[in-house]
Amino acid sequence: VQLQAFGGGLVQPGGFLRLSCAASGFSFNYYSIEWFRQAPGKEREGVSCIGKYAGDIYYADSVKGRSTISRDNANKMVYLQMNSLKPEDTAVYHCAAGPTFATDLRPYEYWGQGTQVTVSS
Repeated sequence: VQLQAFGGGLVQPGGFLRLSCAASGFSFNYYSIEWFRQAPGKEREGVSCIGKYAGDIYYADSVKGRSTISRDNANKMVYLQMNSLKPEDTAVYHCAAGPTFATDLRPYEYWGQGTQVTVSS
């Protein structure tokens, strides 16, 4: 089982990134997927969730209006487009899977290593 996040990097404030999450080894189409982030010294924060058919979507207030989550079930991918990035968006971003859609999918059934996003001038 693998959930691999990638696409992070260093970006200036106001910039954008598209994060990707590649899944393998489980029945991806039957799972909701969450993006969460972890910044040094801060608690984990759920950023966005998408249901298995993409009809259910949640965004945290901190990213609402600046982010778009989507999924490609055929290719077992989930994406998070993040625009108008702010320094407070700096964190390691992870993707995780849970069987039922919710605004918080914990306890996660699967999760993986994250990708670093750094927003700085």
